[in-house]
Amino acid sequence: MNLERYRKQMLFREFGEQGQIRLRGSTALLVGCGALGTVIADSLTRAGIGKLRIVDRDFVDLSNLQRQVLFNEDDVANHEPKAVVGARKLKAINSEVEIEPHVADVDHQNILSLCEGVDLILDGTDNFETRFLINDASLETGIPWISGGVLGASGQVMTFAPGKTACLRCLIDSVPTQTETCDTAGVLGPAVNIIASLQVIRALQLIREPDQPDRRMTVVDLWDGSFQQIDLTSLSEKNDCAACGQGERIWLQGKRGSQTTVLCGRNAVQITPAEKKQLDFEQLAQSLQSSGEIKCNPFLFWFEPREKPGIEIHLFQDGRAIIKGTEDLAEAKTIYARYLGS
Repeated sequence: MNLERYRKQMLFREFGEQGQIRLRGSTALLVGCGALGTVIADSLTRAGIGKLRIVDRDFVDLSNLQRQVLFNEDDVANHEPKAVVGARKLKAINSEVEIEPHVADVDHQNILSLCEGVDLILDGTDNFETRFLINDASLETGIPWISGGVLGASGQVMTFAPGKTACLRCLIDSVPTQTETCDTAGVLGPAVNIIASLQVIRALQLIREPDQPDRRMTVVDLWDGSFQQIDLTSLSEKNDCAACGQGERIWLQGKRGSQTTVLCGRNAVQITPAEKKQLDFEQLAQSLQSSGEIKCNPFLFWFEPREKPGIEIHLFQDGRAIIKGTEDLAEAKTIYARYLGS
């Protein structure tokens, strides 16, 4: 490791050379390489983390460019997965860091294998279902995780360290019914940058001092210029939480979750087949060639059916599909079944 590269970082007394050495020996799992995830990945790569495992289910879309800092218009045109594009950009930033991309949807079947060899989990997601799953995996493995969320110009950051802090379900027992989403309230790029940067600061602190996790929830509203710190210590002291107090793992066991997801801000629905399968893009192209326009690359197959103007079907090799042009779950399922089977 060329420490001279990180000299300014090490001059910060609270981090120092010891923090840099710890960071270099650390592996982080980043779940989601979108708005929060790209800022987190960029910052940790520049800071000199040893290994970054990036998992993302999506491809680069024009609507991402307003706030997702690793991507550009060429990436949109190429229809490449975010994890693949992100890994390539990050390697050009810091070749010393090992970047491991995974094009996948994190679910109860793969999250524990993705956590293997990891020291820290970072939340770059945009939905509570995945966060509850990460929370279960964290409790099961003992790996701490740092959550972040943004809506409009406000957001929040929390550190969850099993046995040392409250867990997510101490704070929220189930998926909240949100009255607003990014489709209705929007999201500002500067708010994303601030929340993701706070997550990275929490990560550096936790790597430097693993026994001293921050037990506060940080809440920021950039439009109003407000900043709050809410102490969550009392939540962990109650010890009546179904997850961290009683060992319940309903998300990790697959008892909660969904095979369909509306993608925020995309006018799109993700469909995940009950059983994962390996698609043959060449064979699929032959079967669908008379039904519409087809394009593909090594990672993604996309199809515009003639009978459904405005609809685009984007397929990954594991059988997942993102149906663009609708937010109606029933319609998306019908489209998937018609062209791809059940």
